[in-house]
Amino acid sequence: MIFRSTEIPDCHTVELEKREDERGFFARGWCSQEFQDHGLPDRFVQMNISSNRRQHTLRGFHFQTAPYGEDKLLRCVRGAVYDVVLDLRPDSPTFMGHITVELSAANYRMLLVPKGCANAFLTLADGTEVTYLVSEFYTPAAECGVRWNDPAFDIKWPAEPAVISDKDRSWPDFVAKPIGFLMTADLE
Repeated sequence: MIFRSTEIPDCHTVELEKREDERGFFARGWCSQEFQDHGLPDRFVQMNISSNRRQHTLRGFHFQTAPYGEDKLLRCVRGAVYDVVLDLRPDSPTFMGHITVELSAANYRMLLVPKGCANAFLTLADGTEVTYLVSEFYTPAAECGVRWNDPAFDIKWPAEPAVISDKDRSWPDFVAKPIGFLMTADLE
């Protein structure tokens, strides 16, 4: 596997190292030892599947709060997504910054999203499916999110969402504080 750092610390893309011949290719899609050798999380406890019927379906921004924060390893297995990672770690040099990565069935690229970062994606094709491994079990009480169009982040999406859940449309405005961050709902 080929690991590439991104501008956000601890966030990496992972490319397949293909062995090709006339049959096609063979590649390792996961290896705990290779992740360990690169100092990356290698323990995942759950695999989730996101199946999306329509192009321009938006999912996210989602994350779990401490102590249930989760590392996520995403791969698009059908179709394509415009994925955005948002750094919400107050002690990070890229706090409130974001990166974008296109994941597709054609490019086989994976994306490692570290704990403390929120993740969202917009599907670029009908019938898009994304699988992701997570390092912690889903804990409903720790679920949190950021609205896809929150003005605090000025994220440029390639299209307006055509499908979005009420929950993802309704996350409160993000408010940065010197000691961390609060959602405006926490202030009421």
